Formats: sequence, structure tokens, C-alpha cells
Amino acid sequence: MAVIVTGAAANAAELAGAGPATILEGRKLWDAAPHNAFTDLTRFGGRFVCVFREGSGHVSPDGAVRVLVSPDGRDWTSVARLTLAGADLRDPKVVVTPSGQLMLTATAVRRQPDKTTHQTLAWFAATPAHWGEPVTIGETNFWLWRVTWQGDTCYGVGYDTLGEHSVRLYRSSDGRHFAALVPDLFDRERPNETSLVFLSDATGLCLLRRDGDPGHGLLGRARPPYTEWTWQDVGAKIGGPHLLALPDGRLVAAVRLYNGQVRTSLVWIEPTTGQLTELLKLPSGGDTSYAGLAWYEATLWVSYYSSREGRTAIYLARVKLPPAG
Repeated sequence: MAVIVTGAAANAAELAGAGPATILEGRKLWDAAPHNAFTDLTRFGGRFVCVFREGSGHVSPDGAVRVLVSPDGRDWTSVARLTLAGADLRDPKVVVTPSGQLMLTATAVRRQPDKTTHQTLAWFAATPAHWGEPVTIGETNFWLWRVTWQGDTCYGVGYDTLGEHSVRLYRSSDGRHFAALVPDLFDRERPNETSLVFLSDATGLCLLRRDGDPGHGLLGRARPPYTEWTWQDVGAKIGGPHLLALPDGRLVAAVRLYNGQVRTSLVWIEPTTGQLTELLKLPSGGDTSYAGLAWYEATLWVSYYSSREGRTAIYLARVKLPPAG
């Protein structure tokens, strides 16, 4: 059974570091489709790789995955567009495997009367322009939303798409064959999207979105073999979570925040108490969130989407974070 524990509030000044965060550059990357959204970002082969969904609407049967590359974050080129007949490809994510390949995941959504409404897929590539055939990963109707490699093992959390009753922790030795390590990881207040990180001491952390009432996000914590988890309430409702451990040990996340104006923000997450502290609101609003994060040259690079200028488009921000306090 999942346990939620309550910890003491963290010192906000220690979380925030010595000063504010600063957006050094911001730019629009793509708005060619009627709806461009749900991003991820990584570095591979000396270039940035940004992936996202494009389609005729936020939910539409024609979702495809667009792949852009850039050597410097300024000049971007489209190198691939992935489609699947009869399916809406949603929420692409991209990581680099231990063998030095790119691994792209997305979930194929098929509309009724097909009983298999959701199936997560993975593509592998030696170059962002040439992808192999997709392989099915995880279980039918459990959305394996993001995968994370810890050494030679790949982990991911899948959520129940037939009601968001629970989430499961999956494990794989090759990124192609996944088995449920924890079949009932959490089962209260409609858990769904997640982001996993592993600290230098092998501690696993999971930032979890919930859509119940009040539906606050949670930070889960476990030690190997990652079968027993405790959970902290982060104190806010969040969407599209992406968690990153910085080289200095601090945890930064990109999330959608709902209090006041809906926005995509960078936040600090205190690893012991789970406390969330907003660090920086990105230029965003309306239909927005689902960020990718890449740490490069002591700078945080953030891809995300927003409809603040009308058409829902893909944006990139280069952010200077304050030093640790």
C-alpha cells in the first residue's frame, strides 16, 4: 500500500539559491501544424534533439511526431516525422540509451470501437533522421508516459487509461521488453503522468501528477530495488511533470501550475519534504506545458508549448539558474 508522509517545510531561501533565475534567450521553434505540443528535449551527438506532437487539434486522430535538431539551440532543422496508420501518436519522449542510441517513446491512441485504446511504442535510432520500426512496450491500456535509464536498466511508470485508477512501475533490461516491478505503485486521486530521476546514491524519485480533489502532485522516494515507496505531497496541483537532478544535487522540475493563471513554470522540488517552490514562470498561457529539459554548458534549456500567441506553438527557453545558496 502506498503511504503518504508529511515532512517539515523546507527553507525557501535554500531552495531558491542565491538569486532569481533568468531567461537568457527565448524563441519559437515551430508552429507549422494547426496544433503543436507535448515536447521533449535531449542532447545527442553534439546536437539538441527536440520531439513533439503535431496534429489538427489538442486531441485529434492525426497526431504525428516531429523531430527537430540544432547544433546550438538557435538554428533548427526538421529531420523526421513519424506516423502510424489509424492512430494518434501522443506525448513523445526522447532519451539516450546506455548503448548510445536514441530511444523515442510515444503512445498510440486508437478510438473506439477498438478495445486497445492505448499502446506505448518505442523507436530506436543511431541518428535523429533515421528511425527503425516501432516496437510495443509495456501493457495495453497502461500509458508508459516517460522512461528513464539507471545504469543498464530502464524504468518507467505507466498509468491506467481506462479510468486513471492506478500507476505501475515497469522495468526493462533492453528498453524493448518491460515487466511490472510494482503493479500497484499508487492508487488514489487519479494518478497519471510521472517523471523519474535517480540520484548519485541510487535513490529513486518520482514526481507524480494527480487529477483528483484536491489532486496535489506527489514526490515518491525509494531505495533499490525500488519496490517500497513513500510519498510526499508537493503542495500544489501540477501537470506535465518533468524532473531533473542538477549536478549540484538540487532538483528542478518543469510543470503546469493551475493556481491563478495557468502557466508553465520551473520549480524547485525539495528532495526530502517534497515541497514545491516556484522559481520562474516561462512566457506561457492558455494551452501550455509538457516541457523537455536539458542541462548543457551550465545552463538549463527548456522546450515547451503554449497558445499565448494564438496558434499553439513550440518554444525554447535558455535559462540561467541561481547558484546554490
